[in-house]
Amino acid sequence: MRAAWYDTQGPSSVLQVGELPDPEPGEGEVRVRVTRSGINPGDVKKRTGEYSGMAYPRVVPHSDGVGVIDAVGPGADAARIGRRVWVHGAQSYRQLGTAAEYVVVPEPLAVDLPDGVSDDLGAALGIPGITAHRAVFGDGPVSGSTVLVHGVRGAVSSLAAQLAAWGGATVIGTVRTATSAAVRGVSSLVALDDDPAAAVLRLAPGGVDRIVEVALDANADLDAAVIRNLGVIAAYATHDDRPGLPFWPMLFQNTTIRLLGSDDFPEAAKAQAAADLSAAAAAGALEAPVAAVLPLDRIAEAHDAVMDPAVHGRVLLSID
Repeated sequence: MRAAWYDTQGPSSVLQVGELPDPEPGEGEVRVRVTRSGINPGDVKKRTGEYSGMAYPRVVPHSDGVGVIDAVGPGADAARIGRRVWVHGAQSYRQLGTAAEYVVVPEPLAVDLPDGVSDDLGAALGIPGITAHRAVFGDGPVSGSTVLVHGVRGAVSSLAAQLAAWGGATVIGTVRTATSAAVRGVSSLVALDDDPAAAVLRLAPGGVDRIVEVALDANADLDAAVIRNLGVIAAYATHDDRPGLPFWPMLFQNTTIRLLGSDDFPEAAKAQAAADLSAAAAAGALEAPVAAVLPLDRIAEAHDAVMDPAVHGRVLLSID
């Protein structure tokens, strides 16, 4: 099969493209003929070594993708051969991800893609969608509640906003400047370059029930100012790995801080997230703008684009 890989960590130039043996599914696994491979910042950080050293002597990157099941191993459902699926977690604790013509994953990680849902959207669900679902629903239903979503144009946050709206919540989103355009699923936008706490409290005078947080260190004071008593801050990222927190304001509001590491969510939570994401996509409740679809041999350019703040939208590889 044609694939991309790296044998050592470093800049995007360490990525190679060539031929590797076709993988074969083992017990409880399925093989997917990949049509789109989704790239996340975490894939880039694994390649650079920001998270840890090389877990394997060679890595085919990317955890997300979409394609068609073309083979199954013992114990997997042979009736699924020929079905379109979206894949999540392919390279989580595994060597071979979706930047290849074929990927083998445990059967639950290949989720049936509803008819009418595009390959581009399917490839953009994956880890961002699973993380977004946990951020929104990890503490129960949100119907009738108010959810604040920071950085609402990001891959995770945009899906979180749409899922919260799909779940019956009123969604407030933060953006950098007041000139930002509307975002699907978001009732109101609040600009961080003004007085965001006052703006949020004008929209939700009693405070917000849940906060989806992309920068816990930068937004801790704002979050403490607007969280309702017994509210939840679900954080999936921070710039400073030792963020300072306004302890007493959060304590007096009985605030829960939920930290989200998608690779290690409970299996039941991942399964529920996958089912809900597919249902919401089938209902037309989700979109994931795509900035670029590049061929496999331009994977280094795609990795650089993922980390470029001027690039808005998902970056995908076409595996063709």
